[in-house]
Amino acid sequence: MKKIIIGVMGPGANATPSDLETARELGKLIAQQGWVLLTGGRNVGVMEAASIGAKSANGLTVGILPSSDTSNVSDAVDIAIVTDMGNARNNINVLSSDVVIACGMGAGTASEIALAIKGNKPVILLNCDDKSEAFFRSLSKDVAIADTPQAAIQQAKQIISSPM
Repeated sequence: MKKIIIGVMGPGANATPSDLETARELGKLIAQQGWVLLTGGRNVGVMEAASIGAKSANGLTVGILPSSDTSNVSDAVDIAIVTDMGNARNNINVLSSDVVIACGMGAGTASEIALAIKGNKPVILLNCDDKSEAFFRSLSKDVAIADTPQAAIQQAKQIISSPM
């Protein structure tokens, strides 16, 4: 049976304390569902926090790395996929995910959300500001908004159980 893969995208070095706390809880909840967590794999920001959260609940974590340098892989990543593709790896992140949850906002996160919308992947925005929400909802009426990690998980469950 295919494993459900939830991509958690968010800022790296510019992640806020709220982004990190939310991502850690989100990663934990993803693991508790028995889902696989997919991130950008590095040891910084939302990627690191979500991976740590998932590992705290014995989850499986996958990191899609932008370079061939593996020195900055999160210790909480079980499977590191080396791409040496830079930001082009963002397309791999979203296309490999059954659902994309954006936790916070940055330029890389925005590109991943846009690629997910373009690729018809379900997107849930969590911890995003009103301007970001309005912009992405103007691109797709199907972009969901969640106020808490628990709400994001409930929306992901609904998306996964719906026929696609």
